[in-house]
Amino acid sequence: MKDGSKSEKLITPFGGALVNRTLAGKEREEWLEKAGHYPSIQLSPRSLCDLDLIACGGFSPLARFMGKADYDCVLSSMRLADGTLFPIPITLTVNAEALPPGAEFLALRDEHNNLIAVMRLEEVFAWDPKEEARQVLATSDPRHPLVSEMITWGNRCVSGELKVLNPPRYHDFADLRRTPAEVRSLLEKMGHANVVAFQTRNPLHRIHEELTKRAAAEVGGSLLIHPVVGMTKPGDVDHYTRVRIYRALVEKYYDSNSTLLSLLPLAMRMAGPREALWHAIIRRNYGATHFIVGRDHAGPGKDSAGKPFYGPYDAQELVARFAAETGVTPVPFRTLVYLEEKKEYVEESQIPAGAKVAAISGTEVREEYLAKGKPLPEWFTRKETAEILSRTHPPRHQQGFCLWFTGLSGAGKSTTADVLTSLLLERGKQITVLDGDVVRMHLSKGLGFSREDRDTNILRIGFVAGEIVRHQGVALCAAVSPYRAARNEARQMVGEDNFITVYVDTPIAVCEQRDSKGMYARARRGEIKGFTGVDDPYEPPVDPEITLDTVRHTPEENARKIVAYLEERGFLIR
Repeated sequence: MKDGSKSEKLITPFGGALVNRTLAGKEREEWLEKAGHYPSIQLSPRSLCDLDLIACGGFSPLARFMGKADYDCVLSSMRLADGTLFPIPITLTVNAEALPPGAEFLALRDEHNNLIAVMRLEEVFAWDPKEEARQVLATSDPRHPLVSEMITWGNRCVSGELKVLNPPRYHDFADLRRTPAEVRSLLEKMGHANVVAFQTRNPLHRIHEELTKRAAAEVGGSLLIHPVVGMTKPGDVDHYTRVRIYRALVEKYYDSNSTLLSLLPLAMRMAGPREALWHAIIRRNYGATHFIVGRDHAGPGKDSAGKPFYGPYDAQELVARFAAETGVTPVPFRTLVYLEEKKEYVEESQIPAGAKVAAISGTEVREEYLAKGKPLPEWFTRKETAEILSRTHPPRHQQGFCLWFTGLSGAGKSTTADVLTSLLLERGKQITVLDGDVVRMHLSKGLGFSREDRDTNILRIGFVAGEIVRHQGVALCAAVSPYRAARNEARQMVGEDNFITVYVDTPIAVCEQRDSKGMYARARRGEIKGFTGVDDPYEPPVDPEITLDTVRHTPEENARKIVAYLEERGFLIR
């Protein structure tokens, strides 16, 4: 790598210039008045993040949500229709019935109905979530968080010229939220042409600190610490906690003359190699010439078979392959270890013979330290990081969790949950039972039994369960929940580490024998349509945390099996 030279000139944005779709002054006032007469659609949190980065130039040269020509080319070749490299599709999806016939313009509003932008409705086209997942994510496995999320998206994509009137406003860490133009201005004042960017969605530990400092020294330039604060992997440490850590470390342990901390409101796709390449393009728009790419960068973890979705170095290889075109040089995340006697970090390849090394894996951080309330050692993390994490990440026995009972009607889900409720109340836990039948009477009254309505019902239960768990409560959810994708989306809502699938594996013949209401018999006679297990499929979990046999074991025995599992995981104290 070349040494950075002192210069006021940063690398140009990708495509040559920053896009700016935000109106001001008289033109904005005129469109504000017009917008009040246009039909509205509501933006999801993901679409709001995307619109924010389109508006300010973070996605340059993209100036709108993609039309069909761009979308098709991105899926097949990672390029826009004009040939420009762009590996991730950026679309705005809506349900066809939500589009007013004959509308020329749409007012785009956030979840609180605040007006954000106006779109000239130029294109409406159908899309196939399975095909997008296959081409962009290289998987259709519903354990991938985006695959399961796609079931909630609209069935049409809309596109057209954007006029952004009120960019999204954030009230937290406002001084750290900067547009590409603002970041570039601050980097130019630092005087380095070379800028290395560091993407992160995790807390910073000593190994990350060492890596980023070495990278900046290696390129002879400035360091842009650029954490994602939009949407990351479900279950990640929340951005409020992470940003407090970043700020504390940058202020105390980094050189203020060459280090800039700025937040990125990006909605990640967890798309592995394609996403890493996208991240590099985005960082070029913010002024970066180099980009630190980690092992399994933007990977979502393991699939339903327990294997990683992407290879550990796939992302690094793809970013390197297109470096000449993006203008961004990848800096591989090298494995560093701590030498106890020398009290320093070295690359794994440079460990002296016989040296005693110390290392803690991410799993050990979660399971052996945070989950058990043990303080992290100072060689591993700064005391500021350890203190912030200990305040916001209580020991596991103080955390909430969700037990999601799934199985055929009559399998024994509610019966087992009733017994378990008593056992958990005995242990002092605060329990909320979300029974499928009861939820349909209240929260989901009016929904039918189409696949779409069933998914909606499950996602409502998942949302409520997630809120209960977030406030350290226990949610016992007992619903047939026949489809894997919906169950996995509920898992994302709650958080991977605190969601426990309980598969009540009862044969359908036994379920029919137990059916005092005669529902199975009516379904067999064709009096009930779409009955799970008869004329509508049940998709068994691929890798449930717990499987129960209700034929050979009583409800109490099964409930105590669950208690033993909770003790083993640390959710209950033995």
